[in-house]
Amino acid sequence: MSKTAGNRVPHILFLYWVIKIAATTLGETGADMFSMTFNMGYAVTITIFMACFLVLLAVKLGMKGYGPLIYWLTFTASAIAGTAISDFIDRTLGMGYAWGSLLLLVLLVVILALWHKKEKSINVECVPTLSAEIFYWVAFLIANTLGTAAGDFLADDLGFGFATSAVLISGGLILIALFHFFTKISGTLLFWLAFVLTRPFGATFGDLLTKTHEKGGLNLGTVGASTFFSIVLIFAIVKENQAEKQRKTL
Repeated sequence: MSKTAGNRVPHILFLYWVIKIAATTLGETGADMFSMTFNMGYAVTITIFMACFLVLLAVKLGMKGYGPLIYWLTFTASAIAGTAISDFIDRTLGMGYAWGSLLLLVLLVVILALWHKKEKSINVECVPTLSAEIFYWVAFLIANTLGTAAGDFLADDLGFGFATSAVLISGGLILIALFHFFTKISGTLLFWLAFVLTRPFGATFGDLLTKTHEKGGLNLGTVGASTFFSIVLIFAIVKENQAEKQRKTL
């Protein structure tokens, strides 16, 4: 397809990261709610949310530009599906968090390489073509899955626990932000590092809220935590929609 009239994705501003963290945390708590609390299992949860992701993605790809509501619904579906896929790879298939993370990292690098070869860029703030956006969403789905596996590896395999892991990942995100503002390191590279890291942050933070006290969590439950982050996500999307309308009038 030829280039569209405008950009197809959001600007990477502070509100983007607020929504992204809320969506990724909801991805963790939501996937656990369906697969564990509602006892649907990983396969059924993956099927449901991959179907949601593909339907929403078809709607998003059919749009001429960026629409906050459809974009973030698609992203949230990818986050929930990514969590369930990660758990299926690591637990049901028995690959473990380390090997699962390595597999997903290789897949992400391959997709980014193919994206760059086809489009001559992997700039996430300028995605003007349909083919570039397809690569964009495939990379996002894999990165969301990778982030979940990496967060579980840090919290469980390395024994840091949910709270310590969230603090460590927060430190990494702050470091990336400092690199962004005070160095000339590629913004695209820093984006992908931050994108992957915000996923295990959401995963470990979600687990911290929902897991039992015996497992190092606060035992707030998946339903309550998912409801809370759904409300945060809705509020943030409303603000993003207002900001996008103001940008279009300038």
